[in-house]
Amino acid sequence: MNEFRRINDEFLASPQIGVDDVAKAKALGVTMIVNNRPDDEEPGQVYGAEIAAAAEAAGMAYRAIPVTHAGFGQGQVDAMVDALEAAGGPILAYCRSGTRSTLLWALARAKQGANPSVIASQAASGGYDVSPIRQMIEMLSAGR
Repeated sequence: MNEFRRINDEFLASPQIGVDDVAKAKALGVTMIVNNRPDDEEPGQVYGAEIAAAAEAAGMAYRAIPVTHAGFGQGQVDAMVDALEAAGGPILAYCRSGTRSTLLWALARAKQGANPSVIASQAASGGYDVSPIRQMIEMLSAGR
């Protein structure tokens, strides 16, 4: 079982989850799971389809927005904005360590017009550092 890191009331980030973690997320009030990890990134990881099936069985929404180590694209940011707006409750996003999920959340929140300092503070409260993408956060936030 993973320890989900609470970024704010509406977003939790986690390293790779397993099927059993879906019930834990449901018990915490999570309404959507977002998978930011490509399948086959490393041997033995749980495939997204398994998490999707468990989420569906638990009555939760599931979205796959894979992010490779090559970085983020506009389509991924837009997809995360859409997920944040559609969730209707807290989201649990996961990748290998939770970092890509948190960084993508930060970019999406900036695009939604959130304050960059608040974004950085919330990410830090969950143990994540957004400084590598701070300039992108500032630009997206200013573009609103």
